[in-house]
Amino acid sequence: MNVLQNLEPKKVFQYFEEISQIPRGSGNEKAISDYLVGVAKKLSLEVIQDEALNVIIKKPGTKGYENSPTVILQGHMDMVCEKNKGTDHDFEKDPLKLRVIDDMVYATDTTLGADNGIAVAYSLAILDSTDIPHPPLEVLVTTDEETGMTGAMAISKENVTGKILLNLDNEEEGHLLVSCAGGVRSKHLLKANLEEVNEYNNFLHIAVRGLKGGHSGMEINKERGNSNKIMGRILKSLLELDYKLAEVHGGSKNNAIPREADAIIALKSADLEKAKEIINSWNPILLNELKTQDPGVKVSILEDTEKVEKVFTRVDTEKAVNLLYLIPNSINTNSVEIAGLVESSTNLGVVITNGDTVEYDSAIRSSVASLKDEIVLRSKTIADLLGAEFETTAGYPEWQYDSESKVRGICQEVYKRMYGKDAEIVAIHAGVECGLFNERLGKLDMISFGPNLYDVHTPEEHMSITSVKNVWDYLLEVLKELK
Repeated sequence: MNVLQNLEPKKVFQYFEEISQIPRGSGNEKAISDYLVGVAKKLSLEVIQDEALNVIIKKPGTKGYENSPTVILQGHMDMVCEKNKGTDHDFEKDPLKLRVIDDMVYATDTTLGADNGIAVAYSLAILDSTDIPHPPLEVLVTTDEETGMTGAMAISKENVTGKILLNLDNEEEGHLLVSCAGGVRSKHLLKANLEEVNEYNNFLHIAVRGLKGGHSGMEINKERGNSNKIMGRILKSLLELDYKLAEVHGGSKNNAIPREADAIIALKSADLEKAKEIINSWNPILLNELKTQDPGVKVSILEDTEKVEKVFTRVDTEKAVNLLYLIPNSINTNSVEIAGLVESSTNLGVVITNGDTVEYDSAIRSSVASLKDEIVLRSKTIADLLGAEFETTAGYPEWQYDSESKVRGICQEVYKRMYGKDAEIVAIHAGVECGLFNERLGKLDMISFGPNLYDVHTPEEHMSITSVKNVWDYLLEVLKELK
């Protein structure tokens, strides 16, 4: 494409553009993993590709740094695949269509994958260099960070020896991340009885649109609308009428705040106009509630002409709707100790109807393990009361603050020297892999930083060109100091 060929730092943007041509959604990382192995071999560097497709590339220290402690540069190769409705893009095979607007890099109608492709690009540019001073390096690029962190869970301490780790999966320049939330994925499954449509032969397609969405950890504090929960409120209000549910869908990733949701309901002719009245009444309500954070929210009605042959029984319609209505969502608790930090939350990211089964997929996060357990128990209790199955998967630990961190002190000193001001030490509600690395590799001295990214996990994701350059310069200075 060569869209980014005139941007600096040249090698960083060259590699970012190259990896943007390779489909790399979570679970589809074989091609990007093989590409990383190929780059390492081309550079005559030691490389390991494990069974989880994680890639570890090792480079000796430069002159004067041969005996310095090994530093791990770490990021993940997978990306969240989100696109605008109606966009003709296949994340399994199509390259991203990059574009530059002023100081920003975007993809066209899809996520950009700067989370965390920029970490990969930084690391490859350093591996490719001949004039950058650095200690011995182990570049660790993991798979499946966005959906389960199973790549990090599979890391073997036999393959990684460094005890200092620079995680490059951060989205705010000038912020040094020192702690993050742990999390778990939860799923409710409701098995419904189906029946013939019979006299319920009038169908309404309810559509929720116009929400901004966002990262379910980093942007949960913005209180943006969740299309699945909005649909739950609408369907709950309609239960005063005699309708039956045909299907409900919303969202595509449990770690992204869902922007759209759809439901098809079946009614008798006598209830059709009243149903429309109730549905339309939600527009002024939602516009009032979300006027600041989601002013584009809109509920629409489509009279579906596609024939629906089976619908849920009334009893199971009520169960499906009540489950959607009751599943926890948004902020659960805020931290008292750290101002502005969300302590625990849930994001109901995906709702899917598969025949007679509705799946409700949530991401639960907490920096306090017991609060995570409490949300899980509450979610299970709701499932038990409504006759649904409940399961949890892909749990990962929190990364606790280390008061003895030496690398944090070095990073603070370098930032103050370069910019004449203090870096901000932060803890975030999103999950990064650092907690798992402590478990898998033994206690590490870790910190996380990165350039300014915006609207990650949405088709509006974009990355600051200036910030990429700033953080590149900062990273090189930090490596120079880790002697």
